[in-house]
Amino acid sequence: MQLGPLTICGEVTILHGGFLLASQLCHPRPLSELAKSDWPLVGKPIMEALEEICTSHSSYPPQPDAWKKKAAVILWSKVLFSEAPAVSLNQRWKDDAFFSVSNMIPEINRTVLFELFMAANAPQLFTELLLVLPEPLCRRELEALVEYVAKETSQRDVRFYLDVWWEIMKHKAGQEDRLTLLFRSVSHQCLPEPDDVGQPPKRFKSDGPPSAHSSPETSVLPILADGLKLIWRSVSPAKMKCYALANLLDVLSISIAACDADSLPIQTYLVKVSSVVTLWSNDCDNCYGKTELDEKVKEAERSVSLLSVAQASKALLLVDLGFLRTLLEEWSPELQGFLNDPEHVCYESYRLLDCLALLEKRLARYAESGDLEEETAKAMVGLSTLVADFLKSISLKPCSKECKMDIVASVAMVIINKRMDRHAEVCSVFAAEKDWALTEGWAACLEKNKELFREPGTILKLVQTLADGSKDAKSQGQAARVAKVILECYTALPLTDQNKVISGVLATWGRKGLSGASPAFSEGFQEELNVAFNQIIQSVSGEGFQRVVAAVSRLVALNPEATIKKIYNLVVSNLGTHLFLAEILCCFPALRFQEGQDSMDLSVTLLLACLRETVFDRLVCAKEKEQFLEFLGYLLQPNGANPLFSPAEVTQSLVLPFLKSDSPCVELCLRILDQALKVPSEPDWIHACHPFPLVLSLCKFLDGFAQYWHEPEARHTCSFETKDLVAANLARLCDALSAQKDSLSPALWDQSVSWLHRKAGALDWTIGLRLESVYGEHFKKEVPSTLFEVCKLPEEEWTSRSDGQYGAGSGLLAWMECCCVSTALREKMLVLLTVNIDNPEEVNLFSKGFLVALVQVFPWCSQSEWRHLIHVIKSLLEREVLYVPYSLEYVPFLPLLDFRPFAFHLQLSVLLLRAFQFLCGSSGAGWMPSVAWKHLSRLYCLSISDLLGSAKEVARGTWRTEDPRNGVRRELSFTYIQIFCHVLHVAAMLPEEATAEALLVLSLEVLSQYEVLYEADESLGSSLRKANERHFLESIAENVTNKEVRTMLLQKLRKL
Repeated sequence: MQLGPLTICGEVTILHGGFLLASQLCHPRPLSELAKSDWPLVGKPIMEALEEICTSHSSYPPQPDAWKKKAAVILWSKVLFSEAPAVSLNQRWKDDAFFSVSNMIPEINRTVLFELFMAANAPQLFTELLLVLPEPLCRRELEALVEYVAKETSQRDVRFYLDVWWEIMKHKAGQEDRLTLLFRSVSHQCLPEPDDVGQPPKRFKSDGPPSAHSSPETSVLPILADGLKLIWRSVSPAKMKCYALANLLDVLSISIAACDADSLPIQTYLVKVSSVVTLWSNDCDNCYGKTELDEKVKEAERSVSLLSVAQASKALLLVDLGFLRTLLEEWSPELQGFLNDPEHVCYESYRLLDCLALLEKRLARYAESGDLEEETAKAMVGLSTLVADFLKSISLKPCSKECKMDIVASVAMVIINKRMDRHAEVCSVFAAEKDWALTEGWAACLEKNKELFREPGTILKLVQTLADGSKDAKSQGQAARVAKVILECYTALPLTDQNKVISGVLATWGRKGLSGASPAFSEGFQEELNVAFNQIIQSVSGEGFQRVVAAVSRLVALNPEATIKKIYNLVVSNLGTHLFLAEILCCFPALRFQEGQDSMDLSVTLLLACLRETVFDRLVCAKEKEQFLEFLGYLLQPNGANPLFSPAEVTQSLVLPFLKSDSPCVELCLRILDQALKVPSEPDWIHACHPFPLVLSLCKFLDGFAQYWHEPEARHTCSFETKDLVAANLARLCDALSAQKDSLSPALWDQSVSWLHRKAGALDWTIGLRLESVYGEHFKKEVPSTLFEVCKLPEEEWTSRSDGQYGAGSGLLAWMECCCVSTALREKMLVLLTVNIDNPEEVNLFSKGFLVALVQVFPWCSQSEWRHLIHVIKSLLEREVLYVPYSLEYVPFLPLLDFRPFAFHLQLSVLLLRAFQFLCGSSGAGWMPSVAWKHLSRLYCLSISDLLGSAKEVARGTWRTEDPRNGVRRELSFTYIQIFCHVLHVAAMLPEEATAEALLVLSLEVLSQYEVLYEADESLGSSLRKANERHFLESIAENVTNKEVRTMLLQKLRKL
């Protein structure tokens, strides 16, 4: 309500006139001495004046209660100031905002004030103004009312007193308007001086002291209870006795339960409000009987939501319980007759029975708590028994259990529409109540208030209600309408809440999502799915990411399975979109939903199940596999999000079932395992993946590569390059397993390691060396006995094993195979090798044996193993243990140059040439298939490419541009020429021309490196040298059998 004018105006003049007439009727006594019995005569002109100004049309729209409240504020402030410490008029004018108006009114006493409130039937207004007063004034004014009502008590007094009491119980602070707040501000000016705390000796004073932390409402309730003790004999008829008892019972009930009082369950609360509304609608005498439903519900909510009060002291509680017992015993006969008469069913009787039932429960529970003195506990038990007996004598029960559901539905809709108390909880009931659902009114209320239903639990209830209602033909018409509202509510949620909804949908309706709940959600889904992802693919970027996620979120809720499978198909079929799609998918951790168990009795998530069903066994080309692996890697290790896959479940679902030698996707499985093992997480997940059998499977794969070139190519399910991947996986798995050794019992660990040792013993002997971290101190490293001939192996770590394939003189072969296993073992082998470099004959024999062993190992090396051997060769050359002379038969003269910086490069190139001469000789050329020669070509190209890069680094480190004559440009040119010749020589020796293509391309790379130096050489005398070099290179190139490559080489040389 707007404050409005509180200055002298027409309304004030009318009110002033009413009081002047009342003063004349009261003459010779002033109105300040008006007696209660004089009000019927004196109060008439005042009430007529008030009625006139309240019905005036000076404001628009009309506010009938506006001037009633203004008049009450003016008169009450006048009474308060009349008893306040004396101040000057000048000060009063400043302090009292109502001074100019109230000064026109004659002096009045509280008789006028109280009678005015009673005549206007305004207990709620009285309560509102009373409770904004400072606590001392509030208590004083209420005690004055009690004293006033207790004298010459009439039924009108009792009714007003009980109404005020009830309004105080229902009052909610914080809803005051501007005028009320102004009245509170002014009332603080009326507080008595600190030493003026006494009261007139004959004035009524409550026994209940105010609590130090109590609110105004709770501090005045003892005054009201004490006031009832003064007037209870004047309370009649039976309806008023029900009213009085109910008020007292409510105070006692909430006082007893103050420590652990909880709000009513929302269903009970809703039924109670509906019961009150029903009673008022059927009771013509009730003041709310003829009001609109909205007003009834609003007031019924107030009557159900009572305030909480501080727990009463035990002494006061005992007194109040005794008083209640007295009232019940005195009034029982009359009340029993009244309550058992169906004609007298009313709100007061309903309240009394409800309060008695509640008090009985709380008394029994409180008496058994053990926190009370014996006397108080005994009084409680006795009163509880009395109440129980009284309730048994009543045949009519409260009507809340018989409340019609259509009334409850109407009340719920009003609470929601008007945003009344606990409307959020009512929304939850409204969403789940199937008896109301899918009617026109229900759907309309849902549409109108859809923003109130934006809560995950409420949305899930709506979906369940729609799913159940969709089976009813009568509800079909509203299904699409309700489904639209549900989706709008869902899309308005933040992403975290949307995930909660997705989780709930999956738990209830499975992978079909909302589409599985009701057909209303599936209409147009496929078209929406296609359109949404077409737009996403066309605009793959960081821009509008939230918009994209919102679109996908809607699709995920509608049909998780179809949406996930669509994403998976796009991951492998659209270039460059896979990581963007992975980032989108990581926004929905709810999709980690556990669907159940697969054929291996393993728990499988929806995401993994869809992955296996959709694309896992359909990846064909290398690009599809690469995108799939990158996508999977992101889901295992997303940026700034929780992973959707764990290493354990990926291994269980995508690796273990397919890790067989005859499986077509074994190579993909190994790459997936590689990604899982690289995830930085706690390694204890290994235990869930049968680690020892998994280790043995990898060992068997490695063992299979020992016979790889002897098997028909049709039997190969993976390329030879996969050997490195298997070895890397085995190493990581063994490290992770050994790190978890302490998490297993020693007996189980020993048993498992022994089992693995027994199984691995039947495989190639190098496999056992790779299991060193698992074997630990359990087993020594078992190697062929011939290895002891070339190494000083400590017997506490090494032991020999019988192996017929390693006869006399094979020690160097075994040593070289050890060097291929790992970096650590390679370095150990270099240290343990025994060669007397001071004995030329021994060095020569070692060098020849090394070349023979290298030729035997070379075809079976993977890329990483070959790099290990190249490192061994370099180390041996630097230590001069290995002797490799490089001949210069390709040049007609020996340049006077320093080749020491490039000695390793020239020696390695020559050594590889010698190895190919062995391999391509008449005794060895026919045993390897073409795929093996291609593998050798790749290893050779890898070595030469690394060699070129190393030579360039050496040259860069020793280059001195200030004096080109002292540089290494000519030495580097000569090294390139030598390597070029060796590459073409090897290419010419290879048995199949197709396998030499990679080497011919490599020769072009060498020539390009030489060309850079050729064009940069501007030294004196360089022209003749360059011409000779070009002529020599042309003569070499002309011998290339591949016409296309020969033409390219010659063209490149002629451009020099």
